[in-house]
Amino acid sequence: MLTLGISAYYHDSAAALLRNGDIVAAAQEERFTRKKHDPRFPENAIRYCLEEGGCRLEDVALVVFYDKPLLKFERLLETYLAYAPRGFGSFVKAMPVWLKEKLYLKSTLKQELGDLAGLPRDRLPRLLFAEHHQSHAASAFYPSPFERAAVLCLDGVGEWATSSAWHGAGRELKPLWEIDFPHSLGLLYSAFTYYTGFKVNSGEYKLMGLAPYGEPRFVDVMRDNLIDIKDDGTFRLNMTYFNYATGLTMTNAAFDGLFGAPPRRPESPLTQREMDIARSIQAITEEVVLRLARTVQRDTGEDNLCLAGGVALNCVANGRLLREGPFKGLWIQPAAGDAGGALGAAYLGWHDYAEQPRVPVKSDAMKGSYLGPRFDNDGVRARLEAQGARLRFVPDQELLSWLAGKLSDGAVVGWFQGRMEFGPRALGGRSILGDPRNAKMQSVMNLKIKYRESFRPFAPSVLRERVGDFFELDADSPYMLLVAAVKPQHRLDLPHDYEQRFGVDKLHVAHSILPAITHVDFSARIQTVTEDTNPRYYRLIKAFEARTGCPVLVNTSFNVRGEPIVGTPEDAFRCFMRTEMDVLVVENYVMEKCDQTPVERDETWQQEFELD
Repeated sequence: MLTLGISAYYHDSAAALLRNGDIVAAAQEERFTRKKHDPRFPENAIRYCLEEGGCRLEDVALVVFYDKPLLKFERLLETYLAYAPRGFGSFVKAMPVWLKEKLYLKSTLKQELGDLAGLPRDRLPRLLFAEHHQSHAASAFYPSPFERAAVLCLDGVGEWATSSAWHGAGRELKPLWEIDFPHSLGLLYSAFTYYTGFKVNSGEYKLMGLAPYGEPRFVDVMRDNLIDIKDDGTFRLNMTYFNYATGLTMTNAAFDGLFGAPPRRPESPLTQREMDIARSIQAITEEVVLRLARTVQRDTGEDNLCLAGGVALNCVANGRLLREGPFKGLWIQPAAGDAGGALGAAYLGWHDYAEQPRVPVKSDAMKGSYLGPRFDNDGVRARLEAQGARLRFVPDQELLSWLAGKLSDGAVVGWFQGRMEFGPRALGGRSILGDPRNAKMQSVMNLKIKYRESFRPFAPSVLRERVGDFFELDADSPYMLLVAAVKPQHRLDLPHDYEQRFGVDKLHVAHSILPAITHVDFSARIQTVTEDTNPRYYRLIKAFEARTGCPVLVNTSFNVRGEPIVGTPEDAFRCFMRTEMDVLVVENYVMEKCDQTPVERDETWQQEFELD
């Protein structure tokens, strides 16, 4: 039995296909259209999933959409009525879209599916609708390795729920309680993302990365004015300071007055104030997450916790939850945001609607999150030669050793192999790699490769069996969703004037023997790599270890700022030629920048991608 899950029309549209409960394929629409967070109907992602499954749409038994638009419309109407006459302008702007498109989403989806497959409506698969947080919860629990678990979903807002707790056992997934709109931890974090000059639904991870540069001096202001946190972690926001319920911005003039200035203008210089605000809201977020986790553990009595929703991508909070929380086991859906809702919807079709049993997999059922398209060597060669690439074929036994040498010499390498990752993290399928021991690597990658803000840290990929040698972590972290500290014996003494340095200047000081992946608070966002899930990437790190003694590589996503992660060999070659990467490897084909025909530098290409 085939079940197809779809998320669309808000952000991060995606599709996922299951065959008898096993994941066949999952992909985000942005990787095909090259529009980051593309919200449109995921036509290309669906086509890919069906192709990967060797099937047609008429072979699918169920199509499940990841939320219920009528409930969302109810929330919209009730919110505007509650705040009237405030928000009338926003109401007028929103209603035509709802009345023309979103209110008739079932009909729209059938039309899109029929057009995609060339089928009349009476031959389409049955179309079902799940609730938004139900889809998140399903994406967290069903592919997890746990037979039983507590489940916590935290995001901006679904239909009504912003936070929800669930209990999973076998194929049963039961709701326990929820916190409803407008009281939202995700929207609170997004409000500060907006206020510090970053893009909502895209720049929240920047706020998290900025936090270690600051001090939590605004925590009391936030607790006294913005959020009332109860002992059990439930909370209420003071909507006097927020505009998102009825307006077109996240915050308002009262919020500006509370923090003494209007929102930071995007792309303007960052000040210590923004860093302190980031540190403060991060502290509030971690407090709420920890308290809610303790509550759901008391409610369920379970030893294991599954997480999903956009807040579950806050890997700093996740790291604290692993260290300080009440659970023995923690599993986080790698596509924790709305894209993962497509996977959860497909699982609900199989386990909830079709009532099929669930058999947990030892590690998990996500297959390392390598669920997207792959390209064989013959196809790679034809595609790259059509782009004018000068390349050579190198078998693995030579390639990995040679590449380890290039990395140890300071080269920045584009690495494209196997299936594309599902979710926001590059995990060794579509990655840019470097030597973590190189003190210049962090700034080179940020400013010359990624074209992004210099304060942002990079993540290490480390052999699973060696993670405890370098980091204060003894757990699997295959999806780069846990932050842990570098062990004290690998840290370096800081200069005497370190505390007097301003913000980002602290990053110019080497903090450990792996300076390229060590943040200013001695932390790192860790990916553990095993031979089971990504054997080729594992062997590359082993080759680097054999040459250098270091079982760690810098791993960042293969894209530039504002661009989705590359999806095809052509995308990879364009990105390679537009940046200062030294080497590109696509499967077994190697391209060195020095061998390529120089291209005229046209800096306007960056305008293709809207800045995040």
